[in-house]
Amino acid sequence: MSGTQTRRREAGGLIDRATALGFRFDGRAMTGHPGDTLASALLANGVRLVGRSFKYHRPRGILSAGPEEPNALVELRAGARREANTRATVAELFDGLEARSQNRFPSLALDLLAAGGLVKPFLAAGFYYKTFMWPKAFWERVYEPLIRRAAGLGRAAREPDPDHYEKAHAHCDVLVIGSGPAGLMAALTAARSGARVIIAEEDFRLGGRALSENRQIGGQPAQAWAASAAAELAGMREVRVLPRTSVFGVYDGGQYGAVERVSDHLPVPPEHQPRQRMWRIVARRCVLAAGAIERPLVFPGNDRPGVMLAGAVRSYVHRFAVVPGRRAVIFATHDEAATTAADLAAAGITVAAIVDPRAMPSAMLRGAAGLSGARLLSGSVVDTVHGGHGVEAVEVADGRGGRVRLDCDLLAMSGGWNPSVHLTTHLGARPVWDAALGAFVPAASLPPGMAVAGAAAGAFELAEDLAAGARAGAFAAEACGFAATLPNGPETNDEPALGPPLWRVRGGRGKAFVDFQNDVGASDIDLAAREGFRSVEHLKRYTTLGMATDQGKTANVTGLALMAEITARSIPETGTTTSRPPFTPVSIGALAGHHRGRAFRPTRLPPTHHWASALDAVFIEAGPWLRASHYPRPGEANWMVSCNREVAAVRQAAGLCDVTTLGKIDVQGADAMHFLGLIYANGVDTLAVGRVRYGLMLREDGFVMDDGTVARLGREHFIVTTTTAHAVDVFRHMEHARQWLFPALDVQLASVTEQWAQLAIAGPRSRDVLTRLVDAPFDLSNAAFPYMAAAELTVCGGVAARLFRISFSGELAYELAVPARYGDALARRLMQAGAEFGIAPYGLEALGVLRIEKGHPAGAELNGQTTAHDLRLDRLLSKRRDFIGRAMAARPVLTDPGRETLVGLRPVDRRSPLRAGAHLLPQGVAANPASDHGHITSAAYSPTLGHWIGLGLLRGGAARMGETVRAYDALRGHDDLAEVVGPVFVDPAGERLRG
Repeated sequence: MSGTQTRRREAGGLIDRATALGFRFDGRAMTGHPGDTLASALLANGVRLVGRSFKYHRPRGILSAGPEEPNALVELRAGARREANTRATVAELFDGLEARSQNRFPSLALDLLAAGGLVKPFLAAGFYYKTFMWPKAFWERVYEPLIRRAAGLGRAAREPDPDHYEKAHAHCDVLVIGSGPAGLMAALTAARSGARVIIAEEDFRLGGRALSENRQIGGQPAQAWAASAAAELAGMREVRVLPRTSVFGVYDGGQYGAVERVSDHLPVPPEHQPRQRMWRIVARRCVLAAGAIERPLVFPGNDRPGVMLAGAVRSYVHRFAVVPGRRAVIFATHDEAATTAADLAAAGITVAAIVDPRAMPSAMLRGAAGLSGARLLSGSVVDTVHGGHGVEAVEVADGRGGRVRLDCDLLAMSGGWNPSVHLTTHLGARPVWDAALGAFVPAASLPPGMAVAGAAAGAFELAEDLAAGARAGAFAAEACGFAATLPNGPETNDEPALGPPLWRVRGGRGKAFVDFQNDVGASDIDLAAREGFRSVEHLKRYTTLGMATDQGKTANVTGLALMAEITARSIPETGTTTSRPPFTPVSIGALAGHHRGRAFRPTRLPPTHHWASALDAVFIEAGPWLRASHYPRPGEANWMVSCNREVAAVRQAAGLCDVTTLGKIDVQGADAMHFLGLIYANGVDTLAVGRVRYGLMLREDGFVMDDGTVARLGREHFIVTTTTAHAVDVFRHMEHARQWLFPALDVQLASVTEQWAQLAIAGPRSRDVLTRLVDAPFDLSNAAFPYMAAAELTVCGGVAARLFRISFSGELAYELAVPARYGDALARRLMQAGAEFGIAPYGLEALGVLRIEKGHPAGAELNGQTTAHDLRLDRLLSKRRDFIGRAMAARPVLTDPGRETLVGLRPVDRRSPLRAGAHLLPQGVAANPASDHGHITSAAYSPTLGHWIGLGLLRGGAARMGETVRAYDALRGHDDLAEVVGPVFVDPAGERLRG
């Protein structure tokens, strides 16, 4: 015992007594040692009250010693590193740790919100469904603000998280989850065969229950045996030991999700180290040795500080050398009560009584009572707990009307053990009820490649744990092609057997809790049954049973057993709730990894980025890409001046633009043409080799998804281009169609956007520029390579390239694609070749003006809410064959002439600008939603025409050519008149692009 540690044993435990660690809890300075958890350090310092319950704000203490803890949720650290809802039982102590209790006001000892307990009859299960319905006017002004204020536990940090998180992948032959006796034997057996083994343990020390029990394994203390096994594993070349790592989910293909708490046990992560690491582990075989979770008993007052699980009490005594109380009562349904009594007596704790609900206690229990000096109260139950912020006494009822009051400050309870089967159910399997064990065990239909060993499989005897672990490890290694040898199992001492379950104690005074964190009591389950919520899934949601950070680890089995009892059904008939990942809480930071801030979506640079930078380009974000907006020259006052110059260069000479960011999908296969005919709404299935066709793609609901081009390079080889914004969505859509809608077709897809740099050369002198680069004998003449032609060729003396004669600007234009590594050099060569023809680079601003002048719909028009009819492209829809979206596109509501359709707009006063977003209203009507006939989707100043122009969606627009409408922009305070015209402003006949 040292300093403030009044409850620390003089010797023993797996702690470093030579080093003192200072920490604070609610501002009170305390000390602990390396090897402590926050929970063990608090108990060592005599702290029993650590938190308040969620609904009633009842005082709560430490219940368990592991990740199943429902009560001891605290805030750790301060400032930007503040972390709420951390389980004190798994928080590793470090020097300078700041911890605070939560869910209390103004203090933990005096919580004014605990007054809610006075009205708890009105706060029963489902009260929120009944209370907040009336009066209706109260919802927005009273109920919702109160609920929002009361919701949640703890406080999130207000500043950005200064720490880093990362993701990692690992492959192995055998993954062992859990490092108790079964897990260690499985890992040792598999590793000795030469298999690659990963052993993941959520604790910071390997050993599991071997660290917490006074047992012998192989002639030595269990703690020493575990340390020896851990050391052997750490020294093996093909073994990766992952302590502080929780496997939280099982997924298809032998994949397992895990979070490693790399630096959570340190005040600040070391430089270049993450705080947490998310692992995706791919394992050929898995051995689940996750152990079992002790089951609390349900009796009035079972939530008071000082009421603890018996197994947790033994953990604190043996592993942490902590005395959780001075005078104890043990209330258990099985013979482990004897072990608990002996261990407490050996630690100097007075055992006042052993309460056994069985009428005939075993000889082992009687012997333990005699040796520890405890009263043995058989056929009895604890039905009352006295004390406010901690246990002061309990009352025992013997079933014959007799009652005994026992003074104590510790009540160690145990209703048996539930195998930790959660990970076995993540792919849909349901656990199976084992009546002999009184618990659920894993189903036979385990996730592929998984085996379960030890207590997780329902084997609670230590000798069987060790043997089962060795067998599972050997079988897993042999399944991976290794020759494994079963070791001789180490000898162990005998252990007590489990008894029949006791689901609840009836009688007594006060509420008996099933779910400690959510304040769900046995009476709430009774109420749910009376009100018809008898399905366990309904029970869970109506009462909030098991819906917290512990995910019902200590509550769910008891809750559904009580429902079975109430409804006179068996437990298998009652069923279980669905367990889903994550098995333990996972921080959002770990899920995000490096994807935060600027790295949330890493910026992608086109191949010509450095060339554009050398020309002083101004860049903007276009989706995930950083693209050149415009290329200013000295003396140009603003971006519009630069843009106008670039547009003029394209219209009068030649312009160069990087269009690499357009999605590019390589489509090949014997059925590629048929497949594309189903994907696109227009007739791409008649495309000849060496030709390009515009492609319009619909969603299944008949709305336009994207547009682009389809080029046929060979009999079974096509290149599809998409818009930049929809590249990923289109590829996903095509993959869905290939795999699920048309799986019989012989077709393969590959996204090649990053593999090819693609540059647009547009303008009346573009052919002259290209002639300087294209290798002979390729003929670029209009007759040999006409509009909408495509070819594979070489440029610049042998560089493989693809050339497409397509135009987004309405001018004579080409798009030249080369392998991405040549993109920068190609841009420089094109600029050199075009210098004498007045070539100029142009950016997104000029590109936007050019496409508006030509009436091409783009992102603002392809917004997911427009149809081919709306865009005046319905003439393209094939009438002779089926395609995705055909049936839905033909719905009358989508072909109604009164729908908003694409039109061109120009201001009546040519000096007035048009603004995208302005509403289109008839003249002489009030500006309100009822008068709204559409809006301007895109607008720009046209240097070619000398005034502003726009594209818009106007109700019945095709029939309103020549009409004057109002362009009403309330946000920016403008109300102008605009003339409705056709959407093509420059070269409506298309003579330039065919020249």
